Amino acid sequence: MINQTQDGLSVVLDLAEGLDGLTAGGIGATGRPMPNFPQPPALTSHGPARIIAMCNQKGGVGKTTSTINLGAALAEYGRRVLLVDFDPQGALSVGLGINPHELDKTVYSLLMDRSTNVRQVIRPTNVKDVELLPANIDLSAAEVQLVGEVAREQVLSRVLRPVLDDYDVVLIDCQPSLGLLTVNALTVAHGVVIPLECEFFALRGVALLVETIEKVKDRLNPGLEIDGILATMFDPRTLHSREVVARVVEAFGDQVFHTVIGRTVKFPDASVAAEPITTYAASHAGAYAYRLLARELIARGDAA
Repeated sequence: MINQTQDGLSVVLDLAEGLDGLTAGGIGATGRPMPNFPQPPALTSHGPARIIAMCNQKGGVGKTTSTINLGAALAEYGRRVLLVDFDPQGALSVGLGINPHELDKTVYSLLMDRSTNVRQVIRPTNVKDVELLPANIDLSAAEVQLVGEVAREQVLSRVLRPVLDDYDVVLIDCQPSLGLLTVNALTVAHGVVIPLECEFFALRGVALLVETIEKVKDRLNPGLEIDGILATMFDPRTLHSREVVARVVEAFGDQVFHTVIGRTVKFPDASVAAEPITTYAASHAGAYAYRLLARELIARGDAA
């Protein structure tokens, strides 16, 4: 075993076994004993998908980065994954090498035109078993246009219904707001992953988001659960990062993932290259972190 540090993220790796060498029982970055998250078993069949909304009303907390890399890590473990770009900025599409300005059909087309076939809009990616439902700036108009629709909170549910049996996991990259688009995502989702930057002001907004999730659960989607809170941009060298993680664990307990995503320049580098870090820098600590997150999510039964 060696202690390997990359860009301030310290992980324990076994040279021969990679992730299987991550030791259980030691104290993790969240201050709790680290459980063992074993190699996920292979699936004998696929679908119907579990839908997970990647949600936080604060921007810049790692939602898109986590959507791309968690999706790629789940695909490495044999899961068929659909990524849904539900942000008018189209960052998820760009991060997978698609120019959103050149798209004729997007998720907006599906929301506003019932005659549009969802399978004609879904795009392949360069990552095996990962496909994309893209978006561009047109989606910003949907917030206003959907206001007068009947069952306006359930339009995305209608869009995704025909393809749920094709995938094991659907990850929705939500926009940084708590508007109608985000409510649509929460209404169709089975679970929510909340990426949380290890910074004080990001922490303040979590209570408001949890309150919104509870309202959607109460009024629109009784089955909605918080799959977990994911600490991102963690820098173990700073007291501030460690204090934020400690406060989140104190407030939310086991809802906080044991896996923590460190701050590293490799993530923006991978974004520029339009690929996940799991292929761009497969042996980097950031890639191991998202593989570990995929294992943890599967072990919790939230992406089995």
